[in-house]
Amino acid sequence: MNTGEIMELALKLAGLKEVPEDSAIYMGGDKIRKILFCIDAGIPELLLAKQLGYDAVIAHHPQGGTATINFHQVFNRHIQQLVAAGVPIEEAERAVKKRLEELEVQAHTRNYGHTVDVAKLLKMPYMNIHAPLDEVGRKIMTEKINSRIRKNSTVQDVISAFNELSEFKNAVTEIKIRLGKAENMAGKVVVSHGAGTNGGYEIAKTYFKHGIGTVIYIHISLGDLEKLRAEGKGNLIVTGHIASDSVGINPLIHELKKRSVSVTGIGIVSG
Repeated sequence: MNTGEIMELALKLAGLKEVPEDSAIYMGGDKIRKILFCIDAGIPELLLAKQLGYDAVIAHHPQGGTATINFHQVFNRHIQQLVAAGVPIEEAERAVKKRLEELEVQAHTRNYGHTVDVAKLLKMPYMNIHAPLDEVGRKIMTEKINSRIRKNSTVQDVISAFNELSEFKNAVTEIKIRLGKAENMAGKVVVSHGAGTNGGYEIAKTYFKHGIGTVIYIHISLGDLEKLRAEGKGNLIVTGHIASDSVGINPLIHELKKRSVSVTGIGIVSG
């Protein structure tokens, strides 16, 4: 396979037609049969891959170039998810606005060319696939909710459903109820994932305001969590960053292996 075909395979799994702004092929390559696939892959992983004879390195998180500078644009995917849950588009846009600007400003602090230039010097094919695989994970988690959660289901029932997924069973972290109680009615559940990073206080608050009983994040800052706790509305379940990312990464790894590509994972929870 080549790097372009790998990216296209990820897009197909996610149901996307274009490469999102937070994903990129930094150094193209072909005849790829042996991949080092990492949640995060920088210069040490590139050197390791070169030393051990890998044909390419794939990272999940953005590692440089336009994927770093334009990362904030993917945050707009929260608007689509909010609207799909019944939030008016004007409110959805307001909920996203502040964090979107923060991410855009932060991007200008990044040394976006450093690791990419090393990959080119090493002639090591190098890419990252972020939003497509997070979207795969979001769909898997949403399908699990839709198949298991009913009107009388509790927050604990949601956690029990997720714990049927191998990535959560095999993770060191545990799924946590950060807001609400296990015995609370779950109500309508939304998996808020696949939009670059978590929506923080504003997006969770907006979901609760519009009738969502339980919001699923893969992580949240303590500051945002404290604001939500002060209001005391809704249930917030946090599933864990690396385990949740792995839910979306593993299907691509399985598809690559079907195509006779050897994949070694670093930091990925088995699924």
